[in-house]
Amino acid sequence: MAESHTAGGGQFRSKAEYEAALRDKKKIEKICSAYNLKNPKAVLELHQKLEAGSCGFETALGKGFINKVAELAKKHGDIRGSKAAQGGKGTIGKSGNRRNREDTSRSLNTEVKDKGKDDKVSLEDFDKDMQREIAAQLKARDRRRKLLVALCTAGAVICFGYFIAYYYLAEKTDVDYEQLASLKNSDVLTSPKEEALVVRGHEEEIELPDVLNEYKTLYNKNRRLIGWLKIDDTIIDYPVMQTTNNEYYLDHNFNQEKDNNGSIFMDAACVAYPRSQNLILYGHHMRSGKMFGDLEKYASESYYKKHSIIQFDTIYEKGTYQVMYVFRAKVLKENEIAFKYYQFIDANSPEEFNSYMKEMEKMSLYDTGVSAEYGEELLTLSTCDHSQTDGRFAVVAKRVQ
Repeated sequence: MAESHTAGGGQFRSKAEYEAALRDKKKIEKICSAYNLKNPKAVLELHQKLEAGSCGFETALGKGFINKVAELAKKHGDIRGSKAAQGGKGTIGKSGNRRNREDTSRSLNTEVKDKGKDDKVSLEDFDKDMQREIAAQLKARDRRRKLLVALCTAGAVICFGYFIAYYYLAEKTDVDYEQLASLKNSDVLTSPKEEALVVRGHEEEIELPDVLNEYKTLYNKNRRLIGWLKIDDTIIDYPVMQTTNNEYYLDHNFNQEKDNNGSIFMDAACVAYPRSQNLILYGHHMRSGKMFGDLEKYASESYYKKHSIIQFDTIYEKGTYQVMYVFRAKVLKENEIAFKYYQFIDANSPEEFNSYMKEMEKMSLYDTGVSAEYGEELLTLSTCDHSQTDGRFAVVAKRVQ
């Protein structure tokens, strides 16, 4: 009894016929990956190529596929007794439009309408090998879809949670600072019998003046308070803190709680009394506008003209300042010899002071017409400049009252 070979749902008596059928099966698979058999235009185009006869099938398996395509084309109303429908040989060129195999699999189980009637191609229209391949593709696609949905859902939950937390903390920060502002001029925590504070230096002891009544309650609430900064018609209206380093208040608020907003704080090397020539205040450039998030608005000269006056009180005395210079800079290496505005706290001579002023004047984004002389007191507000690596944005003002 002759050995039987099976391919594409058919049996072949010889090995040669079997191998020819396998070649036809591969051609059919290639065609199905390139043409969407539920697209009328694609079916008609495929039918025309099969009739061209440039690369024929070798077995009945191929002829059966040609018949099936012809039948589909007839259903779209474009075939009238073609030789393909009668079992004639047909081929498809090696070159042709390649479409995603997944689109083909998707279309095989999709209903379309032709002249008001439903037309559906099912898995049963293909041989068992093709059915298994299509089923595997559909299963893989379904797994990818479920995974994508799960990832998108998880991402949405994380983002939603982040924004809720962000805006909650931002709102809480606003409320906290409003409460702190309400404690100005309050006598809730003031003590009428405070002992005089003394600064002990290497050569002498300096008795500090009394804390201004306006800030006594706030000072007794947190003795790291060193002043209050306010610029009218802006969000900047904050207590200013100071500690022995420039790290702590990067991520702590007035109540000494962890807070990504941090606080406005004075450089640890500055002294409020007896006062350093230049007091440097730092604050984060928050995207929400909190802290010094809006300081960069001073890059606009028109904004400066509307906000040229800055109010900064130390806990010992009140002060009013007028903006002089606005500039961008960078944090430089320690061994780099250049003007570093963030190291200018006291000038040892008029020449040194004037040199600093000239450097800042050259860096300034515009001319305010305001200048300072040796002996006058300055205030520098500094924040990050995200437009450059290690960038800084600074506003320098001189005391006018």
